[in-house]
Amino acid sequence: MYAQCPECLTIFSLGTNELGAAHGRVRCAHCNAVFDALLTLCERLPPEPITKLQRHAEQLTPPQLDVPVFRPNGGAQRALYFDPDERPRASERASGPPLFTRRPRRASGQRNRWWLFANFVLALTLGAEIAWAERARWIDHPRARTVLDSVCATVNCRLPLRRDRELLHLASRDIRPHPSVAGALIISATLHNAAAFTQPFPVVEITLSDLDEQRVAMRRFQPMEYVADADALAGGLGPSANAAIVFEVADPGKDAVAFEFRFE
Repeated sequence: MYAQCPECLTIFSLGTNELGAAHGRVRCAHCNAVFDALLTLCERLPPEPITKLQRHAEQLTPPQLDVPVFRPNGGAQRALYFDPDERPRASERASGPPLFTRRPRRASGQRNRWWLFANFVLALTLGAEIAWAERARWIDHPRARTVLDSVCATVNCRLPLRRDRELLHLASRDIRPHPSVAGALIISATLHNAAAFTQPFPVVEITLSDLDEQRVAMRRFQPMEYVADADALAGGLGPSANAAIVFEVADPGKDAVAFEFRFE
């Protein structure tokens, strides 16, 4: 075979040993350039005068080889040509369908049952973890709470009080200077539960603001800070019930002209 150096255009004769040594990369003995001999590889030289050998066009897909010469077997190799009389007769061949038509053996049913059972246990565990993480939402959900109350009545358990802060309102509110403590204020209000169920006393957030509605002071009061009776605190605020609440706070100054309640 023949290949041409792209630098000095020298044409060389070469064989498979030179091509296979570096996967087609060779060095020109004339100009010392390294080039890919496969680009101009040919079996015969064109008629003289020769200028450049034709370069092979690049193909996106490799060419398919259609003329087989030899295929090694898994066992002892046989010659390419053999006597047909040496082939095993039909009576001597293994009985049964060919190997490529046989279906793979299915996994045992016992293994599948254990796999399904393990998936069921994992799914059940995941559902329980999600339900526990979202337990506050289920406890306060109206339909879910009805079911949970029925279950607790059967197994003799006690659920936390249901809450809906949208149904808590202020029936009245007032702010005035403290009668006995200088630099302090007394904030009083009447808390009304408009729900048809008992709710726990909420966390009360009081915000004092100026004329521009800018916050001057803010404080959150926990239920035990404004409900002194432990039994009343544990029992919660009954349906349609009112509770008088009083807060003592430091006077933030004359800029505080408005106050706002928020329940959490």
